[in-house]
Amino acid sequence: MKKISTKFIYFFGALGGLLFGYDTGVISGAILFIQKQLRLGSWQQGWVVSAVLLGAILGSAIIGPSSDKYGRKRLLLLSSIIFFVGAVGSAFAPEFWTLIIFRIILGMAVGAASALIPTYLAELAPADKRGGISGLFQLMVMTGILLAYITNYIFSGLYTGWRWMLGFAAVPAILLFCGGILLPESPRFLVKENDIDAAKNVLLNMNNNNKKIVDTELTQMIEQANEKNGGWKELFSPFVRPSLIIGIGLAIFQQVMGCNTVLYYAPTIFTDVGFGVAAALLAHIGIGIFNVIVTAIAIAVMDKIDRTKMLITGSIGMGLSLFIMSFTMKFSGQSSIAAIICVIAAIICVIALTIYIAFFSATWGPVMWVMIGEVFPLNIRGLGNSFSSVINWTANMIVSLTFPSLLDFFGTGSLFIIYGILCFASIWFVNKYVFETRNRSLEEIELTLRKQYISKRGNQSKASF
Repeated sequence: MKKISTKFIYFFGALGGLLFGYDTGVISGAILFIQKQLRLGSWQQGWVVSAVLLGAILGSAIIGPSSDKYGRKRLLLLSSIIFFVGAVGSAFAPEFWTLIIFRIILGMAVGAASALIPTYLAELAPADKRGGISGLFQLMVMTGILLAYITNYIFSGLYTGWRWMLGFAAVPAILLFCGGILLPESPRFLVKENDIDAAKNVLLNMNNNNKKIVDTELTQMIEQANEKNGGWKELFSPFVRPSLIIGIGLAIFQQVMGCNTVLYYAPTIFTDVGFGVAAALLAHIGIGIFNVIVTAIAIAVMDKIDRTKMLITGSIGMGLSLFIMSFTMKFSGQSSIAAIICVIAAIICVIALTIYIAFFSATWGPVMWVMIGEVFPLNIRGLGNSFSSVINWTANMIVSLTFPSLLDFFGTGSLFIIYGILCFASIWFVNKYVFETRNRSLEEIELTLRKQYISKRGNQSKASF
């Protein structure tokens, strides 16, 4: 294999995350113009926004598991083609139903990327750098969201601006395909295909030709690759259950703590506390920039701090921020109290929202995707990651669809209290069910699962006598 720069591999390996972030974030601005030109009702607007989420569920369920059979690289290239078709089709859609179909197609690529990329990066990265490298996926997601905010602002003055907003995603899709052709296949998949020499060359490239580390990892991979690809039976088996609980739990909690509602509805929150529309949109871009910076810092320290400690710290920070934001929002919009108090409350609310985003971007944002790429055994890693992604996108869709109704029922302030309580509930889950994965090879994690399973079976056998 021709030696390829590891920076090139990691960049293009994670580039699908940028498309993920862009295609989920761009609709927040585009829908303002789509609804007018296509004359959409509220129900139709909801489907235009949610079609990507529906497609993401399908993509995670269908394309993700196929990577165990056909390889991570091939499916990544297929995803780039689907991204391109979905973006171009959405941009030229003449009416509602055509737009919905291409938004679903686009969502399939988004779901596939969320299932494929964390696994691919985790399988390429050395154990002591895996957290930071796998976290590149989340950094790309946040960069994509920021790019969507900027694109929305740039094209907002054009009558057909929404078509440019949606179609712009075709550019990174082309880049992903071109760069993806040069990417190596995952060494774990190559070992499963009995292509040991190719796997060794990839490992040597990714580990700076450290033959000692490569020989150790290769031996462990060969031992564990003898198992056949697993299916649903293996995924729900007692052996995999600890990993499955982590995958499902982290995927659900990441969404029900309100991350997307705060990110997507930040302009609405700003206007509710007294900002003008233009100022709110510019502040949204500011949040996007802040998001990228904080995520980059988190990736830099990812392999120096335990994953579980990062999750717990994030939950505490997010929960407290939501409580403060909820409390101050009750004062910021009231005309019956002094103007100076309203202004102070609005400022505190914005600071609390910014702190919330900082904690999310530094902890639950990247750590969830890193860990679901780590915890599953090799023979069902693609399926396990895919299943967790399906759960995550389903939770995302439920939270996004229910947010407007819950907002009308509870009000903004009270609703964020509920999200804050769920932040603290996540601490219990992490303490009880999530095991540490930092600085451990994927083979060591799988071996630990196997030992726990054997030990538990032995204890059950003794108890039966």
